[in-house]
Amino acid sequence: MDANTGTVVGENGTIVRTTDGGNSWTIQASGTTQTLWAVSFTDANHGTAVGEAGTIVGTTDEGDHWVTQPSGTTFQLRGVSFSDANNGAAVGDSGTILRTTDGGNSWVPQSSGTGNTLFGISFIDTNTATAVGGACGIGGESTIVRTTDGGNTWTTQANPGTVCLFKVSFTDGNTGPPSAMEA
Repeated sequence: MDANTGTVVGENGTIVRTTDGGNSWTIQASGTTQTLWAVSFTDANHGTAVGEAGTIVGTTDEGDHWVTQPSGTTFQLRGVSFSDANNGAAVGDSGTILRTTDGGNSWVPQSSGTGNTLFGISFIDTNTATAVGGACGIGGESTIVRTTDGGNTWTTQANPGTVCLFKVSFTDGNTGPPSAMEA
């Protein structure tokens, strides 16, 4: 990807892409009518979008063709992140974490250790990731979980407590606090 290329996802399976810094956008056929909540590209060609009812779609050709990938879940998927074209994870409702090591051809569930919704995830390499979420609403709680072994184990992290956390971004193994928003 570069400063001029971007992809946006939304309701009814909407995927739009720009290659001129947002001056113009082209609709891409996603192959689904489910709402898509998140998208992640590792390079100009390889991207994955996730959404309602466990929907996962992937592309290897800049989004010219999106192919449905079997998620094995009907939970809503809210976030996705890849460290490279093969290794990534999707997160969602009820603490769902799905991991792929083959570019999305197969997705394996992992135990997050929480039943709270996970909204965002950030990978910095094939082994290290942080996912955030929470139980939203009045009296809610935040959730932060982290793995350093590719998702074999997820460890609960200290967190601010009473707000839902929606997105997270790390620049390296130690830098990148999650952004918080109250529900």
